[in-house]
Amino acid sequence: MSERKSTNRDQIIIRTSILGIAANVLLATFKAIVGLLANSIAVTLDAVNNLSDALSSVITIVGTKLASKKPDKKHPLGYGRIEYLSAMIVSAIVLYAGITSGIESIKKLIHPEEADYSTVTLIVIAAAIVVKLLLGRYVKGVGEKVHSGALTASGSDASFDAILSLSVLISAIIFMTTGISLEAIVGLVIAFFIIKSGLEMLSETLDDILGKRIEGDYLGEIRTTICSAPEVHGAYDLILHSYGPEKYIGSVHIEVDDTLNAEEIDLLERRIGDQVYEKHGVILTGIGIYSRNTRSEEVKRLRADITRIVMEHEGVLQMHGFYADEVKKVCQFDMILDFAIADRQAIYDHIFNEISELYPDYKVHIAMDIDVL
Repeated sequence: MSERKSTNRDQIIIRTSILGIAANVLLATFKAIVGLLANSIAVTLDAVNNLSDALSSVITIVGTKLASKKPDKKHPLGYGRIEYLSAMIVSAIVLYAGITSGIESIKKLIHPEEADYSTVTLIVIAAAIVVKLLLGRYVKGVGEKVHSGALTASGSDASFDAILSLSVLISAIIFMTTGISLEAIVGLVIAFFIIKSGLEMLSETLDDILGKRIEGDYLGEIRTTICSAPEVHGAYDLILHSYGPEKYIGSVHIEVDDTLNAEEIDLLERRIGDQVYEKHGVILTGIGIYSRNTRSEEVKRLRADITRIVMEHEGVLQMHGFYADEVKKVCQFDMILDFAIADRQAIYDHIFNEISELYPDYKVHIAMDIDVL
């Protein structure tokens, strides 16, 4: 990602977060006043929820600013991963707010106190619902546009907060019309969903830190760009390492004819690296080579037979990197097995034995590769 594009993205995230802070602080203030005056635990906890959202936006801004720091000697790949740490802090705040809300609701359930709703209370809650719906839709849209997980999560959370506020409004109307108080129960429901939201945010952030499969067509698009070079017969083992949102460094293996010389391969690698960076913003730090045999008919036949044997087995996703040495009688290739297979080792052993029995003169090496696509 270019420096200018990164700067624009950061500015958009910060502006949107500031809008979220202002809206949530305003809502939290009105709800807190109404909740205290009406002696309503549900409205008060709804205010706490808005306050935690505002604090989350503050941390998002701080994380974005720190993550945008330029690379230095100590951190040559930049500070982009700070966004993941800030997301963990936000998750912890949301969890704390949820647990605290749950405790207060349980206290009200054990020692109930009658609420005192008014028309003003209903108007404030209704207005908060509308504001949260509009805010959630806007923030989520911006988050998806700039690929910010923090903003997208905040937008979804805001939309869900509107539903929680609606439950508070309904419980208030029920109490005013029937005298039945659902205060503590609604408070527990709000606390439950706040905790659930916090755990989901924490889980997603941990996935980012641990390294997760990149969903969607992104990897496929990069492979298509690589394979668009006429010299390339296939692109395999494409691995991307994330150093923050939209900051990827990767490596890949490409299969080319064994007739290419070092100079031709060097120029090909440079061309591929430039195209991948220009189109996808990914820096390819390593491009390995698989040599495809074009000279020996025996090796061609061997490759065709082994490919047929391997791909006939259920659960085999791909075979690549085939190499055979007719003189030393060595045959090797990489094989990708589906993670869904219960006993992957059993499939591996079966294929290995089948090929070894068919070609007893060859020493077979099969690398069980990782399914990253």
